[in-house]
Amino acid sequence: MSSLAAARADNFYYPPEWTPNQGSLNKFHGQHALRERARKIDQGILIVRFEMPFNVWCGGCNSMIAKGVRFNAEKKQVGNYYSTKIWNFTMKSACCKHEIVIQTDPKNTEYVIISGAQRKTEEFDIEDAETFALPADEERGKLADPFYRLEHEDKDLQKKKEAEPVLVRLQRVSDARHSDDYALNKALRAQLRNQKKRVAEEVGVSKKLGLGIRLLPATEEDAATAAGMKFSSKFERNRKEKRALINSASIFPGSSGSSMSAVDKKRLDLGSKRRKIKACIASELLTGGFKPSSWSKSSASS
Repeated sequence: MSSLAAARADNFYYPPEWTPNQGSLNKFHGQHALRERARKIDQGILIVRFEMPFNVWCGGCNSMIAKGVRFNAEKKQVGNYYSTKIWNFTMKSACCKHEIVIQTDPKNTEYVIISGAQRKTEEFDIEDAETFALPADEERGKLADPFYRLEHEDKDLQKKKEAEPVLVRLQRVSDARHSDDYALNKALRAQLRNQKKRVAEEVGVSKKLGLGIRLLPATEEDAATAAGMKFSSKFERNRKEKRALINSASIFPGSSGSSMSAVDKKRLDLGSKRRKIKACIASELLTGGFKPSSWSKSSASS
């Protein structure tokens, strides 16, 4: 990008017809500094990014809008709580373009749904969440009364004793986790190094096998599955054919009831002759009764 284009992109380009008495560039161009976000600024409305503070049900299509989903909302002031401003946010849901209006509540420090949606009711068990039940608004007001505190002091002490084991356990867990930061960091880095080394070895093995993907470490289940797999081969096929040929042949030589063909008989005869020749040669070598060749005789006479 050239310097002129960069200056225009950053809105720092001053055209030749601009003079200092005309004010800022925004005033010269007749636009607001916030551009499209301030298109309704004359009505007291500013376009902002609003994040849903809790899970709600859409009033238009009854679908759930999760906490943290962001919208382009119209923000405007609708009142004051003492010196704190009360803001109103108007937005449209992405599922059905239904209008949702949410307003701040400075008194109770939370958001209130005015229209277009319904807050999802979520209840948690105090014991399962390992938290404490906050006192209700009425009890908070009564705690300022010294006579009320004196009457309920025994109950408060009993609640403290019941909750003390949970607090002690949480404190011990926190101390164990954060007692030695250097040791925790060292263990984590060693774990990451071992993981990187294992991944590099797996990639090397995959490249040797000519694979484009990384193979996971072998397990006992993989070994059992591989051992149970059988692939057909030429040797296995020949063995089965010979076994079937032997089973179909008659045990009596020259039997008229034999169902063997001439080719199969010839093959068996050649095989038996070959085995007999090999057996004879082996016996002669063991007994020393072999006949020397002509080459060996000529070498001995010389």
